[in-house]
Formats: sequence, structure tokens, C-alpha cells
Amino acid sequence: MDDALGYTPTTLAVDDLRAKTKSVSSQIYDMIGIKGGKTTEPGPGISTCEEDPEHLILSRHPWSLYDVPQDDLKQGFQRLREELPKRGWKIVEYGPNKSAAKTLELTADSTTERYSVNAELHVDGPASETPKILVHVVSGCFRAPEGTDLNGVY
Repeated sequence: MDDALGYTPTTLAVDDLRAKTKSVSSQIYDMIGIKGGKTTEPGPGISTCEEDPEHLILSRHPWSLYDVPQDDLKQGFQRLREELPKRGWKIVEYGPNKSAAKTLELTADSTTERYSVNAELHVDGPASETPKILVHVVSGCFRAPEGTDLNGVY
């Protein structure tokens, strides 16, 4: 067991971790259940874990869903809140965040995989802000296969 992490990381190739994170993001998108909106690019990125940057990697996938009516976003955010626990996620935080706008935010941890998701509902903000659901999926640390060059991984 890796004491710095509190668990023994599974070995996973960079491309496999990227694909796994994309799959988790797709599941989150499906839970939100809004069709016809736009989502931001690009896909998941890979970085090293500070506990062991020569061997451990993690993946982050920030994206947002926008270009739909605010009421649809509110309903989608509520659906996400309801669906996460049904699909093996534990909501660890929910409510207005500490920003000036008191943006509604939720954070959930998967009970089956080393993933967390944070989602923010950006509606009723300044006219200059595009209404959206901002999602950030992040993995735990995985061990890169022996011999993987992690310099410049992103």
C-alpha cells in the first residue's frame, strides 16, 4: 500500500486512463439528461500525481454544458443530484459555494472507482456569463506501466 495515498494504485496505461475518464464523464452527462446542448472540448487530460510524479498519473476532465434554457440546466442539475447516489456515488458536499454568487455546487465520490466529480450550476448570474453546468471529473492516482515516460504527459 502506498502510505502517501492510503491505497495501492492500480496499473493503467495513459490512453486507458484517458478513455476511462471519458467514460465516467459520459456517465455524468447522461445523468444530467439534457439533449441538444453544447459541451466544451477537449477531452480528459493526464498529469502526474505529486505523491510520486515518476510513476503515478491521474486524469482530469473539466467540461461544461451550455446553450440550453436556464430551467433545463436547473432540472439537469437536480437530476444529477438524484441519479448519482442511485449509480454508486456518494454526495459529500451540496449547497451554495463560497463565491460571491453563492453558486449551487455538488461534489460526489464514486463508491466503486477512484473518481470524484464536482458540478456547479451557473444560472441567474451576470448577463455577461453564459448559463451552464460546469463539471470537473478527476481520477485518483494510477500507476503508469513500467517504462512509461511521464515527461510532458497532458
